[in-house]
Formats: sequence, C-alpha cells, structure tokens
Amino acid sequence: MVTLGAPLWSLSDAQGARQFTELGVALLLSTLIGLEREAKQKSAGLRTHALVGVGSALFMEVSQHGFAGALLGQHVSYDPSRVAAQIVTGIGFIGGGLIFVRRDAVRGLTTAATIWLTCAIGMACGGGLVLIAAAVTGGHFVIVRGYPLIIRRLPWFAGGEPTELELSYRVGTGLLQRALEQCTAAGFRILDVHVLRGADRQEAGSPREFGVSHVMVLLDGTHGVEGLVAQLENLDGMLSIAIRSRGDAAE
Repeated sequence: MVTLGAPLWSLSDAQGARQFTELGVALLLSTLIGLEREAKQKSAGLRTHALVGVGSALFMEVSQHGFAGALLGQHVSYDPSRVAAQIVTGIGFIGGGLIFVRRDAVRGLTTAATIWLTCAIGMACGGGLVLIAAAVTGGHFVIVRGYPLIIRRLPWFAGGEPTELELSYRVGTGLLQRALEQCTAAGFRILDVHVLRGADRQEAGSPREFGVSHVMVLLDGTHGVEGLVAQLENLDGMLSIAIRSRGDAAE
C-alpha cells in the first residue's frame, strides 16, 4: 500500500518485486500473442499487443494500490474495480478501429478480439492471476492456430468456406475469360467477380500499378484451390495470385 508522505523511489508493498513481476509476465504473454499476429501480417501486431497487455496490467496495479493511501471523506467510498471496468470500455475503441468493411467483406474481427483478449490477460496479470493469464494465452494459440486445422478435417465443413482469389494480370491479354473457364473446368462454382479499382487497392494499402488489372474472384468448391492456382499461374500474362478465404478475411 502506498502511504502519503512515503519517499517517491522507495520499494513498498505497492511497488515491489511482486508488481514488477506481474508487469513482466504481462509483457511476456502479450508479446507472444503479438508475435502470432505479426507472423500473420495483421494490422495490429507485436507492438500493439505488447502495449495493450502491459498497459492493462499497469492500470490494474494503479487501481489496486494507487489510491489506497488517499484521504477519503465520510461519504466517499473506495472501489478499485471502477478502473478495471473503464479498461474494458476503453479497449473497445482500439478494437473498433481494427475492424473495417469493404464491400461485403468484414475484416479485422479476429484481430480485434485478440486485442480484447490481450487486455484481459494484462488485467489478470496486474490482478495477480498469473496462472490464469498463462492458461488463457495458451488457449489463444489453440483457438487461432488449432481450430482452422480441425475445421479443415471435419467432413461437414469441407468445401463450405468460399475462397477469394485476387488475380493480377497485364491489361489487354484477355486473360480473365480464360481464367474463369479454367475455374469452372476445375469444378469450382464462380460466386462473384469484380474488378478492384484504384480506390479499393489504395484502401487495402496496395500501390496503384499502371497496365495491370486486379480482379477478385469468389469461388466455391469441394476441394482446395492449390491445384487450380498452379494452373492459373501458367496462363500467359498472369502476374500474381493471392488466396484469401472468407474466414481469414474476418481476421
């Protein structure tokens, strides 16, 4: 507990080895989650998750110890849970900023949820629940890494997730018609085709390229698109192909 008039730099029950350890564990766990998001090249990566985790842990430390020595009046109560409640509210602004909608595709949901989870892990560390925080961090990796592998192996999910192919090819080669014919010949159903204009490309953070056309093709099939992509890459004029599943888009 911090007492009024205590030396500023003195170690005490409120700012001793336990508190520094809790902050260190929050930094470690949030860094692990941030590395996973960074590896998948998401909009919120290592630094964002580490800052959210450590910041949440610090808020919890302040909530528990920062006001313990305050002089309270007769009708003034001390409720350390109020700061924790405001953390949960405030983290929604960061999470909301990671979600954006382009046409009918919603992106950033999983990353926003991960920010929310990292905040909870930091709060748990700051509250002294280090074992629970470590267990939830492990659960994060099971969910974001293990669940997609499980879904791919379940027969009732096979082929149920449409896949987006972003085709980049040189203008004037007549490649789009041949590519669509190749898709249907491979047994895929074409759900949607739309050209990515300059505004769409700039919104996604991609530079504008002259003489190059970018088309998004939404496919549905009962098997993977890897073989189809290998065939499309051999078409004359094809520059690149990016694969995006609708599930990945939500991340």
